[in-house]
Amino acid sequence: MSRLADYFVVVGYDHEKEQGRICNGKILQRFPEQDWKNVPFHQGLELFCQPGGWRLRKDPFPPTFHISILTDVEAGRHYCGILTFSEPLKMTPMKPDDLESDELESSLVHNTVMYAPKSILLVSRLNYIDTFKNCLGLIYTSFIERMDVKLELLVGNILGHIVIPAAGGSQVRFSIGAGDRQAIQPPLSEMVPVTRSTVALLFQQLGIQNVITLFSLALTDNKILFHSSSYTRLTDACTSILALLYPFKYCYVYIPVLPEPLKEVLNTPTPFIMGVHSDLKNEIAELLDVTAVDLDGGTIIVPDCVNCLQPPEYMLEKLHRELTMVLCPDLQIADLAFPPSSSKGCSKPEFLDKEIRAIFMRLQVEMLLGYRLSLTIIRIHPKPVISFNKGLYLMQRGLFGEEFLSKLYDSMSFVTFVNERGPPYRICDIFDKLVANYQRMLIEEEGNQEKVLKNIKEISLQLYQNENPSPEPYVQKIPRPSETSLTDHQPFPRLNREELQEIISGGVEMAKVNPKLKKSIKTPKTQVVPIGPLPKDWEEQKNVVNNSARRLEVLRTCISHIFENKLLDARKMFPTVLRSLKSRVVREVLAKELALHVQENRAMLEMQQFDMVVKLINCSLQEDSSVEEFTLARRMLPLSVAFCRKLCTGIIQFAYSCVQDHPVWATLSFWENAFYAEVEKGVTQLYISAPSTDNKANDCDTGIIDTSQNGLKSNEIMRSSRQSPLEVSAERLKLWPDIGDEDKSVLMSNEEGIVYSQAIHFANHMVCMRVPLDTKKRLVNSISMEGESCGSSNLTSSAGGSDSYEGDGSYDSSDTTTTVTKFVSKFVDKVCTESGVTSEPLKKLHSMIPGIVAMHIEMLEAVHRESKRLPPIKKPKILKPVLLQGERILFPGYRGYLLPDGREEGIGGNIGGPALLPAEGALFITNYRIVFKGNPVDIQACELAVIRSFPLASLFKEKKISVGNLVHLDHYLQEGIQIRSNTFQLIKFAFDEEVGSEKVEQLRRSIGKMRFPPAIYETFAFQGTELLQINQTQKQTNKNATLKRFAKNTLMRVKGSTLGRAQQQSTQQQNRRQKYILPVEPLVPRRLSSSRLGASNSMESLSTDSDSRPSSVMFDDDDLNNIDIASASLRASLYRSPSDTSTVIDEADVGTLKPSDTLSPDKLHDKLYVQDYKRLGLGCFETLQKQKFGRTAEGFRLTDVNIHYEVARSYPGLVAVPGPCQDDSIRRLSRCYRNNRFPVVVWRHPKTKALLLRSGGFHGKGVMGMIKSSTQATQSSNITSADGGVASKSIEQEKYFMQVIANSSSSVNSASLLSLNKIASNNSLDMQEASPRLGTKRVTTSGTALFQRSILRSSGGKATQGTLRSGGRANTLALPSRASFKSLTLGYRAANRNGSITDVDHAKAQEPRKADMYVFGEKSQLRTFKLEGSLKCDFIPYEFNEVRQVKASFKKFMKACIPSAVSKDPEMAFLKLVEDSEWLPQIKTVMQLAGAVVDLIDCQGSSVMVSFEDGWDFTTQVVSLAELLMDPYYRTFEGFKVLIEKEWLAFGHRFTHRSNHTLHHQASGFAPVFLQFVDCVHQVHRQFPMSFEFNQHFLQMLAYHYVSNRFKTFMLDSEYERFEVESLLVVDCGVSIQVTDFDTDQVISDDRPRMNRIDEAGDQESKRPDIRSFWEYVDQLNEKSTIFYNVFYSEGSQSRVLRPYANISSLKIWDFYLNEHLSCGPAFDCELFDAARNEDNETPLSPADRCVVNACYQNVAQADPDMQRWLLNEIIQLETDLNVATSHWRTIINKFNASMQSKAKLVSPVTEEAKAHGTSIHKKITMDILRGKSGGESPRGFASHHRFESHDFQTPTNCDACHQVIWSYMKQGTGMRCADCGFSSHEKCITSAPKQCLRRGSSKEPSNTSSKQTEELTKSVPINNDKDPNTYLNFAARIGETVSHKGYLYKRGARLRQWKQRYFKLDPNKHQLRYYDTDDVQTCKGTIDLKEVESVKHDNYSSNLPGVPKLDDNSFIYMKTSTRDYHFLAKNKKEADEWINKIQDCITN
Repeated sequence: MSRLADYFVVVGYDHEKEQGRICNGKILQRFPEQDWKNVPFHQGLELFCQPGGWRLRKDPFPPTFHISILTDVEAGRHYCGILTFSEPLKMTPMKPDDLESDELESSLVHNTVMYAPKSILLVSRLNYIDTFKNCLGLIYTSFIERMDVKLELLVGNILGHIVIPAAGGSQVRFSIGAGDRQAIQPPLSEMVPVTRSTVALLFQQLGIQNVITLFSLALTDNKILFHSSSYTRLTDACTSILALLYPFKYCYVYIPVLPEPLKEVLNTPTPFIMGVHSDLKNEIAELLDVTAVDLDGGTIIVPDCVNCLQPPEYMLEKLHRELTMVLCPDLQIADLAFPPSSSKGCSKPEFLDKEIRAIFMRLQVEMLLGYRLSLTIIRIHPKPVISFNKGLYLMQRGLFGEEFLSKLYDSMSFVTFVNERGPPYRICDIFDKLVANYQRMLIEEEGNQEKVLKNIKEISLQLYQNENPSPEPYVQKIPRPSETSLTDHQPFPRLNREELQEIISGGVEMAKVNPKLKKSIKTPKTQVVPIGPLPKDWEEQKNVVNNSARRLEVLRTCISHIFENKLLDARKMFPTVLRSLKSRVVREVLAKELALHVQENRAMLEMQQFDMVVKLINCSLQEDSSVEEFTLARRMLPLSVAFCRKLCTGIIQFAYSCVQDHPVWATLSFWENAFYAEVEKGVTQLYISAPSTDNKANDCDTGIIDTSQNGLKSNEIMRSSRQSPLEVSAERLKLWPDIGDEDKSVLMSNEEGIVYSQAIHFANHMVCMRVPLDTKKRLVNSISMEGESCGSSNLTSSAGGSDSYEGDGSYDSSDTTTTVTKFVSKFVDKVCTESGVTSEPLKKLHSMIPGIVAMHIEMLEAVHRESKRLPPIKKPKILKPVLLQGERILFPGYRGYLLPDGREEGIGGNIGGPALLPAEGALFITNYRIVFKGNPVDIQACELAVIRSFPLASLFKEKKISVGNLVHLDHYLQEGIQIRSNTFQLIKFAFDEEVGSEKVEQLRRSIGKMRFPPAIYETFAFQGTELLQINQTQKQTNKNATLKRFAKNTLMRVKGSTLGRAQQQSTQQQNRRQKYILPVEPLVPRRLSSSRLGASNSMESLSTDSDSRPSSVMFDDDDLNNIDIASASLRASLYRSPSDTSTVIDEADVGTLKPSDTLSPDKLHDKLYVQDYKRLGLGCFETLQKQKFGRTAEGFRLTDVNIHYEVARSYPGLVAVPGPCQDDSIRRLSRCYRNNRFPVVVWRHPKTKALLLRSGGFHGKGVMGMIKSSTQATQSSNITSADGGVASKSIEQEKYFMQVIANSSSSVNSASLLSLNKIASNNSLDMQEASPRLGTKRVTTSGTALFQRSILRSSGGKATQGTLRSGGRANTLALPSRASFKSLTLGYRAANRNGSITDVDHAKAQEPRKADMYVFGEKSQLRTFKLEGSLKCDFIPYEFNEVRQVKASFKKFMKACIPSAVSKDPEMAFLKLVEDSEWLPQIKTVMQLAGAVVDLIDCQGSSVMVSFEDGWDFTTQVVSLAELLMDPYYRTFEGFKVLIEKEWLAFGHRFTHRSNHTLHHQASGFAPVFLQFVDCVHQVHRQFPMSFEFNQHFLQMLAYHYVSNRFKTFMLDSEYERFEVESLLVVDCGVSIQVTDFDTDQVISDDRPRMNRIDEAGDQESKRPDIRSFWEYVDQLNEKSTIFYNVFYSEGSQSRVLRPYANISSLKIWDFYLNEHLSCGPAFDCELFDAARNEDNETPLSPADRCVVNACYQNVAQADPDMQRWLLNEIIQLETDLNVATSHWRTIINKFNASMQSKAKLVSPVTEEAKAHGTSIHKKITMDILRGKSGGESPRGFASHHRFESHDFQTPTNCDACHQVIWSYMKQGTGMRCADCGFSSHEKCITSAPKQCLRRGSSKEPSNTSSKQTEELTKSVPINNDKDPNTYLNFAARIGETVSHKGYLYKRGARLRQWKQRYFKLDPNKHQLRYYDTDDVQTCKGTIDLKEVESVKHDNYSSNLPGVPKLDDNSFIYMKTSTRDYHFLAKNKKEADEWINKIQDCITN
């Protein structure tokens, strides 16, 4: 029995606390004034009366009512019914401070009456909202109508006289005394929520999907916030969500109406369900992890950071289907032509509400089906203690991996559910009955929707009857105030306290003695909770064992052989049994079989039997995981304590000492679940006569409980047949009230004894499994595994998140004792506390644990001592790897196991093949490689050799890994390393137990030192050489002990001799601003024998400086002409021995003898790049001296200005420059570029004569020079003034470019060439603009002023106007006059973007003209590149990938190609990781720019200069690839070698720096710049396989060896450094490079005579040895075999210029990154590969023999050669058999090619069209680059196909394919016609139609295209670019632009959030919304892809955003895409509606 209401409160406006705009309310009266004993009064009720705040109003407002729900500290809900009305309030005007007394009257407001809110409320624990509303309404009616009823009587009756029975009671009819009649009907069950019709209203407001989302979020403990303009709607929505959660109870913060002053509660970290008024919706948007629900708008917003989990898919689909049946019943008959007349619509709201709840109850039952079978009974008396085994439940139902259910079972709501509904004997409700009958209902339904709907209505009827149990309706009478009374606002009177309290007291006394009230109380009946049938999936899981019985015969036989001591037979089956243990079924059978042998007293085993049993247990535990709730470990625990072997007399070793290393033993949740299961078994056996062996339900004999022991009477006999623990406990709970107190105490004591004994038992088990056999070693797995929450107990919150004890990982014996003691004590304390063990037994347990641990350690010491005496297990012999000549093993083989990684190759499984991994062998470290060689552990593949190796120099990352147990092993592997290589190899190696931790750490340190040697000569490429050491003749003082200090002092002396003191100070200031890093040259060398450079010294690192470039000296630009010092980094890497800590240099030796001083041009005569210059006509060495100051016939010459590497250290000694350009001019020009890398000519087109140039990037401060104060260093120059010197450097650049343009044919024929806007006149692709607008601009100021401004901006200083004038000759340049000065030819978009040109008139921009030269560079160089407009030289900015981006991309790409572990996460899929790495987009960037260079040079005839970064990374990639595409010579063996030597080696790509060859470069990180170039070549090779003489294997070998350090070819950073090394290193002994003859297996030796000692005074140049070369190695291999030859190569068959596709879809991931061969290792060291292959095949196979080739093990290309190579071998073999002189393979191929050239080559039209299409796409990309769209998406091949449809031609029509008539008399004109372009053809001629649809995407009307028109269109596409160099000028787009809607809109920016007006165009064909700056601008500012649009609608909230233009508030548009949100603003609502409709139509279509 409960009171209807606990408190009545009157709350009014607080005048005392009114301060400005802040108003408060206060409690005026409350009744009763004293708190009830069991119901405290809530403080702060005034806040909930006015949630929006207390405010005075000018006008009265009608009375309002709402409900606020409060929660007390004990989680009890209190319902506050609040009625608020307005009360008049007279305001006394206050005199303002700034008004005088005479002004007061005029300032008063006539309306001095204000209205304040006043609230009356009832506070109750009962949820009778309608009754509260009626009672408060009656009180207000009585007051406002002035009825003759005292208000005190009404309130007193409510508080004291009306008593409501509990749930299940009879109806109560009452009156409060105001002429009313009311009735209250309590529900049948208080556990079932009462909702009336609120749930149906919620679905009406939000819809099905939104409510399901809210339901899922609430179940998974997320934050939900409702907002609405109605407080009643907020309360109803929150109540509805809680009702849908039934039978779960919401345990977190629940505030349906949150007052505005308490809005800070929204920042709470705990989950909540709250509601706020819509006035706070703007503040809601700032909450990041809160789901906002708009009840008024019907939308929800789930933040991105919230993981919205939902029920499993099949449950979700069923829920949707059933809700649709109920909410939309007409949907099923909507499409019927004759719908039935008897169809019914939706039910009434009250019934619809219950039907919806019934559907959600069915979902809850399905999620909890069979949950009672996973409940564990821990205690029965005095009250049940129950735990839910979550992991076991998920495993049995097969629901692992369902994140929603897993999170649900971990939630606090589920813990409360288990505590309330877990007891087996209690009051049941609708849910319990539904759980018991649901399985039967599902069987009856079986897809019958009518039956489903019937069952739903039956459940809904029960819910309705729960709320309305009385069938007799009762008509209530509730008087209401009249309409006129509502307008009469009177102050609410103050109630009489004494009178009201007397009425309340009287009612309370009357209720105590009222007999009717006692009779109306109905006590609900308790009953046994039905368990229900087993779920269907549960039965299937249990029957798996029986279904697999036949397949388990091998397991049983093997175990039988082991225990019968038939070990030979057992070993034959053993590998098969080990592999089968991956199945859970097999592991369960294994546990049962072993348990049977234990029961037969066969636990004492022999030595070998013990080893095999332990291995079986280890392998089974290895596969056991938290997913299976460690069920197997629970079964293996008693077996590990049972099986044992006798070591000697009195000493027995148990199996647990050999299975301790598994992580399960360190998981506290495992021990908890195992403990609870044993306690449940013990408690169950306590109350039955026969003990049960099963954990849940077993057959037991009937017995009688011993009454003498349990204190029970003889008639208390319990039958236990087929009773589960839940049923046993239910029976005990049923008998509990009838048992006496003494018997109850005995039962509680017995149960506590069971818990106590099991705690001791498990404490012993834990000590056995946690204390290691060798107590001196650290504890294994001291930290719990991941996922242990799967087995968490749901007893309390602490049990739900139990963690294992975390140790520090390293302990001695005493630390082991302490750690294990703490671990066991924590477990004991937790489980005993939860199980109700009293304090005294618990203290005894804690005192026993240290003694148990100490005793066990003492016993293990003897076992460990005797186990060491056992004979060691014989291990396989270590296989030694084959070594190269000069390769030696530095570290002997460390035994261990090669583990499988993330790649599937070699592990068998789904892809098939033998299980090659893991493999047992050894890890070797040589001076060249890291090698593993061993044999697979799998016995079926153990005869195969597994080799995995990679060069030591390619090591990328090494880290330590934890291993654990492996299949097939009987011991724990603790140490392991993972090594990743730049050659895309991964070695995961686990060390054997014989390898100690010290050896592992020593190996790791040594690998790092050997990977980064301190000096370059210690690498493998320099093995067998001697070093010439410095001649140290004098010792320096300490002040000059270092190179840097010596260089500084020397520099200061040079300065002192040339400059004054003031000039020195000025120069020192410049030193601080700008410095160059120049290397220091080595001095006079002296020979150092290589014997002094031992292997041990190579391990030690050298001390280096902390600079980014170690041992370098910083010099000023002023001193470049005054001092000449060579490379300090080279010196440090060559001459510092490991024992030296400093280098002593004689000051007099500086400059005595520089090796570069002896270099002359004739010594570079044989360089390959010099010969290539001659081939290209860029200069001839023979005429070098004659043409040095003249002009050649071709206009170019070779200059030796850099012969001593003084101008540019990274440039070659000879470079090609324009003939008129003098050496002094080059020196001045070089200062404008980074690292002095001035522009040089590298290639010349043979037809167009266009040039390709390369250079370093322009200096960041501008062309005007980095050195402003360097005028004194150039006193020998022609310009004498300082400012004139600065200007001359800029003019030198213009003069140089003019000479380049003058010597190219494009400048001669410029008059006949078309302008740039006509380049794309005949393109077949869509192009908005024919060419980029690169025209000249009108300059508001004079040319001189603009030129001066550029000087000031670039140099940062002032410039003096010169008197230079523009001259007519190329050699004499001067500053142009005002009239003739032209502005720059930069495009106005680029210039405006950069900001360097601000005075440009866009409206009068002239048409651009064709440029004679294009310069590609960085966007940041736009300020720098400023030339005279008459040069017609354009700068094109291009976005490229910097080195840091390449490094980051390579790391991600390598992890994608060689993952360390297999991942099932879709986000970690291979293609996803490749996409995230952005490797292919970087390849695309290089190929696109190289293609643009090709088009400009080959088609347009314009010269191109590439000038990026420092000129040695991205520039080299683009230039070399462009040359490869344009020149077929570079696609041969010889030409490709020349290309690499010229562009990469001669022009100074930093191989040593980028590949981190030495310790000095370790910090820079590996940058695969050269690898990207080789990958680009691979992509081109794949698209044009007939154009390359070499094959893919050659490219893979190049990619492998450029980082291997086997050859000297790809080492050092420049030609200068290689010359220095060549002059200082001599051969110590004759070293031969052995190359295997693949036909005869002979070894060819390239023996060189040993070099004699070189006299210091002798000629070193004549005796300098050749550097070991990669090209020599390739040539020797190429002479013996066709291993590198491309058999598909056909010279001349392909076009001269290649234009590959560069879009991502056309690129392929290189096989080099993915493939590996475990049989022989990498196939790129041919000697090793062939030796390993011959080692496997002891008897060589004849050609007729057959062999099995496994793709995951062997190299298929080597084992199975293609037909061409097979025929070559056959020809050679036949010539040998016929005793004919054997021909060389190249001779045979040349003869064959010569015979094929005479045959005519036919080219199909399809091929020609494909070529033309590829050319058009290539040129389209070029035009995009010229426009500045370098990062755009490439066109998609033949993406626009025809859409042919059948068409009836009424008139004769020609076929556009075969030109024959389609229409005929025999057959009425039926043919095919394209719906887009109107292409007409026969059905058979469709295949001959052009692939590209000419009108696809066009806005024009399709029309019939005749054959003539088709031919003209086809001819407009250039077929052969070689015939006409100007064909590129005819490039244009055929497809026009399609615009369905356009206009101006305001758009809100993404970053700065500013509103800007843009011009928008809607393209329906491309599904794009493009926007521009204005309507006359053709350059697209941005694009919105409509495919990504999720919704577009009116935006009602953007009007509150800052900076919004003042337009119509209803014209905001909100567009949500998958990437971001857009906000737009139209002029008015009409335009906004039109835009929304157009966009929606476009999306729909």
